[in-house]
Amino acid sequence: MNAYPERRKRLADTFAARGVAVAMFEDTEGRRDPSVRYFSGHPSDALLFIAAGGQSLLIPWDVNMAASMAHVDRTVAYADFVRSPFKAMAGALAELGISTGAKVDLPSVTPYPMYIKYVEACPDYDFLCGDGGSQETAAGMRAVKDTEEIAIYRKVSQITDHVMDCIETGVKKGELVTEADVALYIERALRERGCDATGFATIAAGPSRSFGIHAIPSYTAAPFGTTGMSILDFGLVYKGYTSDVTMTFVRDTVSGKREEMIRLVEKAYEEAVAMCGPGVKSRDIALRVEAIFAEKSFTMPHGLGHGVGLEAHEMPAINNREDNDWVLAPGHVITIEPGLYDPEAGGVRLENDVLITETGFEVLTHSRIVYL
Repeated sequence: MNAYPERRKRLADTFAARGVAVAMFEDTEGRRDPSVRYFSGHPSDALLFIAAGGQSLLIPWDVNMAASMAHVDRTVAYADFVRSPFKAMAGALAELGISTGAKVDLPSVTPYPMYIKYVEACPDYDFLCGDGGSQETAAGMRAVKDTEEIAIYRKVSQITDHVMDCIETGVKKGELVTEADVALYIERALRERGCDATGFATIAAGPSRSFGIHAIPSYTAAPFGTTGMSILDFGLVYKGYTSDVTMTFVRDTVSGKREEMIRLVEKAYEEAVAMCGPGVKSRDIALRVEAIFAEKSFTMPHGLGHGVGLEAHEMPAINNREDNDWVLAPGHVITIEPGLYDPEAGGVRLENDVLITETGFEVLTHSRIVYL
């Protein structure tokens, strides 16, 4: 199934309302945007132009890779433009037959000095660069997974579950005893099972470091799974799409503050997942979790979750911010990840990936709190 032309057509159908003739997407060092892959299949390092009629032009760094992976109407090597994005812009407008005076939609993250250089290189065009443009439209499209993407998520979730099972066994048997043991096991296991990479730097924080939301460095040679609470947060990338899960490992008698934190996180997780479904405001879920913690005088210092996809953090947002107006819809794949942290007791977090369906939800991954 080649979904790319249909995706480009859906995007192009939004151009008329803003009078846009062509939109550029940029996936380069410093300005990564996986929308290039979403609309073309090309994995990285390229400029992608989509015209109002749905025509596409890819300007990749690696033409050999593009020949193998890209599904576009035309490809021109970036080297043909002396590796200049401004010359590439002029060439793309000519190649696509974009009339002078037409509106060209740049990514909203384009730095102002670059915007000026685009204007100088192509003075006969009207460049747009701001919020509400094609980049934001694409982010909204990517938030709702199609049938092919959901199938990928079922596969990567299955692999992620298997790796979690192996890690639990390895820690319990004493085969994985340090943070590095766990993190490096993941690196090997994912590739043996056909995955591309980790979705982000694996966080393996033993009891001495689990008090941090995201431990720095993300893993060390320190003990993992010893007395107290250890956190493991990782994701696996399969065909470009990443999972995102967090396990907490608890060893020895749990009482007092640690026990209370664990019970609260489990309660928050269960209630949050149960609230998921089409038409539900994601902020309402986050506010419920906030209330659960507040009842016991705890505060969660991060959002409840986020969308996942070609990036580890995508739309929709799952947080309690006043400007969060996201409503869950079928096809959203989100994380639910309540967590609590204390400088002395350590941290506990539980995270799984959840698919929003027509009738409710489906938990795709099966992370848990592991008692050693």
